[in-house]
Amino acid sequence: MPHPDSDDKACLNASQKPRLARVVDANLNRAAEALRTLEDIARFFLVDADHSSDLKRTRHALITAGSIISTDPLARAASRDAQGDPGREISTLTEGHRESIRSIALAAEARATQALRVLEEVAKLHAPNVAPDLEQLRYTSYTLAQRLTIALGTGTSQQWRLCVLITEAACTHHSWEAVAERAIAGGADCLQLREPALPDRTLLSRAERFAHLCRSGGITSFINNRADIALLAGADGVHLGQNDLPPLAARSLAGASLLLGVSPATIEQARAAARAGADVCGVGPMFPSTTKPKNSLAGLEYLRAYMSDPHTNRVPHLASSGINRRNAHSVAEAGGRGIAVCAEVCGSEDPSTATQLLLDSLGTPTAADSEHP
Repeated sequence: MPHPDSDDKACLNASQKPRLARVVDANLNRAAEALRTLEDIARFFLVDADHSSDLKRTRHALITAGSIISTDPLARAASRDAQGDPGREISTLTEGHRESIRSIALAAEARATQALRVLEEVAKLHAPNVAPDLEQLRYTSYTLAQRLTIALGTGTSQQWRLCVLITEAACTHHSWEAVAERAIAGGADCLQLREPALPDRTLLSRAERFAHLCRSGGITSFINNRADIALLAGADGVHLGQNDLPPLAARSLAGASLLLGVSPATIEQARAAARAGADVCGVGPMFPSTTKPKNSLAGLEYLRAYMSDPHTNRVPHLASSGINRRNAHSVAEAGGRGIAVCAEVCGSEDPSTATQLLLDSLGTPTAADSEHP
């Protein structure tokens, strides 16, 4: 009986070698196909040349390592038996359906890393010198897949037309709840609760009521700044400024449970937000604002740059700051599909009509205005 530490290659008999070749062949194909899927998502969906290039290099390194494990490609091809493979008849309920680009990426990530692990183990038996390379490729694939998965966000966001920022101090004629209800009645498809000065316990109670109002009205709810409050209140998302919790930290806390809004002030910050998996970007400031004054304005040129940049225009946006029924049309003319407002609705005697007038100023929505990213 051979010692456990003896050369296992000597234990492979003539019938086992073709079977080992089939294992190598199947997993090389599986890993390469999965990496190519991730590569094409990075290339065509995220339009990220660097990420696509990294995945391509990893795929080619895999092919090189595979050729060392199986030095005779003809023998490997001859061992293939796709029609007679019993694994063809084994499937799960989810294999025949994908909900989004994100779900495609997650499935490809699992296939790639699992196949690489099989190849690494086989290499330890058949070509020990290449096993460390395959281990490194597996860890590289983990990292590249992580980048891709994060950049894709939740995969459930949409392009909202009008988000009303609810701040009690700005509600001069009605309670904040009445303003929220009337904004929903007027056609707002998203509300954001912005109350940075409230104590945590009071904020949580208000956020719970706010989220309930939005759910009842069939629209999306965001909580400003506080991912923890958004989660506890059952809101749909959290919106973060440049000085708030970093997007990656918020995502590690909330996962896919919350939509992630970010407010980048420049096109460079917007690209970074897209890479970080923002589900929506607040693009601004567009115009001078009495609610939240800014030292400088990014203006409509920033919006045009955002809409023309392939890295950012796939991410839904809400142009913000100083927008009212008199200038909302200029946002639409610059390519904007959605806006965020506060004083124009919160400070109105008739929030429902104010909401309707804003939507009218934006113009008739097109199919592209409501499409999911």
